[in-house]
Amino acid sequence: MQPQQKSFSEISEREQGLKRRLTSGQMSMIAIGGAIGTGLFLGSKFAIGFAGPSVIISYAIGGLITLLLMGCLAEMTVAHSTSGSFGAYAEHYIGPLAGFLVRYAYWSCVVLAVGTEVTAVAEYMEFWFPDVPGWLWVCTFSAALIVINAMSVKAFGTIEYWFSTIKITAIVAFIILGAYVVWGNPQYGTAQYTAHGGFFPNGLWGMWIAVVISIFSYLSVEMIAVAAGEAEDPEQAVKKAFRATIVRLVVFYLLTLALILAIVPWDKAGKEGSPFVTVMQAMDIPGAAGVINFIVLVAALSAMNSQLYITTRMMFSLSRAGHAPSLFGRLTRSGTPLNALLLSTSGIAIAVVLKVLYPESAFTLMMAISMFGALFTWMMIFVTHYFFRRRWAREGGAQLSFRMPGFPVLTLLGAFAMLAILITTAFTGVFKLTLVFGVPFLLILAALYFLLFKKRAEAVVLKTRTQRS
Repeated sequence: MQPQQKSFSEISEREQGLKRRLTSGQMSMIAIGGAIGTGLFLGSKFAIGFAGPSVIISYAIGGLITLLLMGCLAEMTVAHSTSGSFGAYAEHYIGPLAGFLVRYAYWSCVVLAVGTEVTAVAEYMEFWFPDVPGWLWVCTFSAALIVINAMSVKAFGTIEYWFSTIKITAIVAFIILGAYVVWGNPQYGTAQYTAHGGFFPNGLWGMWIAVVISIFSYLSVEMIAVAAGEAEDPEQAVKKAFRATIVRLVVFYLLTLALILAIVPWDKAGKEGSPFVTVMQAMDIPGAAGVINFIVLVAALSAMNSQLYITTRMMFSLSRAGHAPSLFGRLTRSGTPLNALLLSTSGIAIAVVLKVLYPESAFTLMMAISMFGALFTWMMIFVTHYFFRRRWAREGGAQLSFRMPGFPVLTLLGAFAMLAILITTAFTGVFKLTLVFGVPFLLILAALYFLLFKKRAEAVVLKTRTQRS
């Protein structure tokens, strides 16, 4: 066993107990399903509002960054499959503090992202039931998904597989229908891209701001690395999911946005409701808007289901590392970290409060606050991969069956791109809360690590080594 593999096995051992019951097919659907949710169906509205037709370029840039991230993450996951994933990699290859910060930043980010999804669910239900208070839908759907996640990883995988199947089928149908309409109708087409203020109506800055939103849309592709800890054949599942996810994301995001903007003027698509529903209403297809609204509802529930899963596993990993109370590392007979799941539903409670107090701006507020954890985590995945590859080569690691090409240039390019996006939020009104929330949060986390968790984490490491010897 190679040196780095031998020492990393200590982390893998302390995270034992989870059941490896996810098939490669479920893994592929989980990866694509997590990334096709509110970010595409509702968040794209905000991106279009900033960038206009140039949002296509914005999502292409975001897709390139996502491609680089998935490559780095797939390489590390093939080497070490564990539920702690990129948090565990940061701990091992950079240092314990890095692992602590990455795990908590990501956990808090996705906990709040769960809130954005459930807020979107309430918005979609208002399409049919405008007089029913949104908090009622939040509570109803949240309870159902919590029960599913509490049952077993197999139950989660099965539900997520069918959620994702519905989404993918719907998007393919939308692309076919949209292409048919654009092809056969002279009032639609690429002329729409320049008819309302040009391709860059808000300049290059507006296009760049939309890149920030695109990253939020692609968020959750990284969950494939977390799910690998419960996959039947993690190495093959990760490689298969990586290839499938990249192709589908590029096709689905870029094609759907191109068709939306070819049918509906950008200044209309970037306003009320989901752009998908707006398109169906513009084409005047009877009942189509209701069908699309159902699809985007399923998409939001699917993304929320996935996010509950990964936040639960990240808190489980934190607990087993000594970075959170031990009760969050306990498992039920079915292998579910139930206490970690219940804690991870706190984002839903925050969403309910915001939905009641600020019904018009709840989604935007939750998205801005959760953005920091996402951007910081993605940046740290690139940084961790840089340390991983250098140490792997230095210690003479075995030949990996999957390697990220273009190292170190592409790895560093991804890291600097994420840093640039993070800095950009400070100069954007709607995302100013990102750094206002994020920087103090990181400082508080670092202080808590040294005051409360450093000695506990060291004791966990010592205990693991004692048991091994």
